[in-house]
Amino acid sequence: MHAYFSGTVQGVGFRFTAEHIANNLGLTGWVKNLRDGRVELVAEGDEAMLKRFLEKLHNEMGRYIRDADVRWRGASGEFSAFDIAFDRWRE
Repeated sequence: MHAYFSGTVQGVGFRFTAEHIANNLGLTGWVKNLRDGRVELVAEGDEAMLKRFLEKLHNEMGRYIRDADVRWRGASGEFSAFDIAFDRWRE
């Protein structure tokens, strides 16, 4: 799953919340802030767990999310954990 979240999603603990939920569900991938104010997220795992992840993320952070552009694709298998990517301004 590759997603972009917009709204007031930076400076509110969004990445840390996403990391916590993903780790609890056994997902892998990363989350990072983008220069334009959005948050980008890549997550891999069982489809049911990915859907649960989105549900939990919206339950926790929905008040900050204005829009979520979520795209589903096959897993690459390249990730061993779910991490916050700190190269802050990826484009």
